[in-house]
Amino acid sequence: ANKALMADCGTELARLAHDNRADLFYEAAVGGAIPILRALRTSLAGERIHRVIGIVNGTTNFILSKMSDEGSTYEDALAEAQSLGYAETDPSADVEAHDAAAKVQILSSLAFGTPLVGEAIAREGITSVRSIDVEFARRTGYVIKLLGIAERIGEHGVSRRAHPTLVPRTHPLAAVHGVMNAVFVEGDQSGPLMWLGPGAGGGPTATAVLGDVLDAARNRVAKRHDVPFTVDDRLYAVDEGSVSSIYYVSVDVLDRPGVLAAVASVFGRHGVSIQSMDQSGFGDEARLSFLTHHARNVDVRATLDELATLEAVDSIGACLHVLDGGN
Repeated sequence: ANKALMADCGTELARLAHDNRADLFYEAAVGGAIPILRALRTSLAGERIHRVIGIVNGTTNFILSKMSDEGSTYEDALAEAQSLGYAETDPSADVEAHDAAAKVQILSSLAFGTPLVGEAIAREGITSVRSIDVEFARRTGYVIKLLGIAERIGEHGVSRRAHPTLVPRTHPLAAVHGVMNAVFVEGDQSGPLMWLGPGAGGGPTATAVLGDVLDAARNRVAKRHDVPFTVDDRLYAVDEGSVSSIYYVSVDVLDRPGVLAAVASVFGRHGVSIQSMDQSGFGDEARLSFLTHHARNVDVRATLDELATLEAVDSIGACLHVLDGGN
């Protein structure tokens, strides 16, 4: 199943299928053998879904698992993924989150009724994740995963994004290792639900495709056809800058008196409240690692821009989202 084709042209394909009383099935586009699209289309069709969170790219999950579980560097983990056939020679579609972003759009169309018209969504890859970030996550009770997220904001707003995220080790998604995929759904009446399984490979893909073929055959015998999804015209894509999240931010600075206070004051000027701070030194420099309280994306970005202008700041390290019960 071509997930990029569905993400770009799914609404038009659904219209053509409906006009010609034909079926449009694409279960293998997301999650391999995991029947998540069928579940959203049928079992959860009457549920008010609040959020869908997925580990939907096996390549990046393999790389991040190697970094977390075995202490591999990003470069070594990527090389191993390529040697095993999990990553292409040009891995950009995976590691830059293009693949995950397309799958988020498909999940969102079924969960909320957003159109599939090739609209760009917020996307960040894993190439900036370093071993020091993985170690910080481990020490503070998190693990880093590339997540695809679609969530309802208010009554009619929808946020869709794909980015590396610090996931609490107590969350079910934290236990998804290697090339496995998982999708976590939060519904109004259903509560939390999760599907887990291999997201790629000949066997899992064949299972999903065969299921679609059998559904199409049953519909032909019954002289009916399924509606792939319906678009809710009331929905709108929220400004991602206004979306609130907890953040992990790391900054490399000169290790001298007054620097921490100067850095903290920049956070304060932009309304970003610091939840906790960790400092580690190396020579004449130190790395300051912060967990914030909930803050708007636009305010965190403004904080980073100003921090980069400070004379004592050598470089901005990472800026990653942190998953909790409300973001």
